[in-house]
Amino acid sequence: MLDAPQAVPDAAPYRVGGVAELEVLGEQADGERRFAFLGRDGTLLVTLWQQSGGAFATDRPGLHHLSFQVPGLEAVRRAEATLRELGVQLVYDGIVPHGEGASSGGVFFTDPDGIRLEIYAPTGAGAAAAPTQGAPACGFF
Repeated sequence: MLDAPQAVPDAAPYRVGGVAELEVLGEQADGERRFAFLGRDGTLLVTLWQQSGGAFATDRPGLHHLSFQVPGLEAVRRAEATLRELGVQLVYDGIVPHGEGASSGGVFFTDPDGIRLEIYAPTGAGAAAAPTQGAPACGFF
């Protein structure tokens, strides 16, 4: 469960046709208790709750990174293309491996509340150069 300042409007990056290609299983868009249940094939994967205002504070404890595994690098490429079409600023320039010598990798960006997101595949990204030396790409921004 994620605390998103604007849970229902900010569910857009996660929805079908969006980057993570999740379906909305249930939501409450009005009132003080807004939420969105997101999943795939009827299985709940993520819940967004609106419980605060503002953006994610990077200098405070809390969720700083959320990743979604997809079957292969082609799905990561589709996600990257969608992000670019939407004008989303990527953390790195395109798909990168998780680290030096790693085959797994993906595309990194932030959601509208400032939480860092990653769409990745377990193999296929090793041909690209790792963006950070001596540290995983997914851990430090």
